[in-house]
Amino acid sequence: VQLQASGGGLVQAGGSLRLSCATSGRTFSGYSVAWFRQAPGKEREFAAAIRWSPRNTYYADSVKGRFTISRGNSENTVYLQMSSLKPDDTAVYYCAASSRIILSSLRVPSAYSYWGQGTQVTVSS
Repeated sequence: VQLQASGGGLVQAGGSLRLSCATSGRTFSGYSVAWFRQAPGKEREFAAAIRWSPRNTYYADSVKGRFTISRGNSENTVYLQMSSLKPDDTAVYYCAASSRIILSSLRVPSAYSYWGQGTQVTVSS
């Protein structure tokens, strides 16, 4: 499974961006897909995840109410809609996927088998 993350950029505080994670070779059907982020000098941290069936979503407290993770109709894309962005949201954002993740491991980077290359999000104050 190959993942391609895109949609990052430079935005002012309070603005919005939508990130996309696209897979090639197969669909996301049966996979859990997550977005993680890593700021300079910090560890990679969980932002949001979506399970395929049932379509449950999970968020870090720091992004809850501002970010929305969703999947496209074609089942080969997952989106992260980010609103009310803050300078603290500045990071490289990575999408990750795995077909075998238990609920308690959804927020753990090492639980994911496949990773995209990352897309930079910079929020200016």
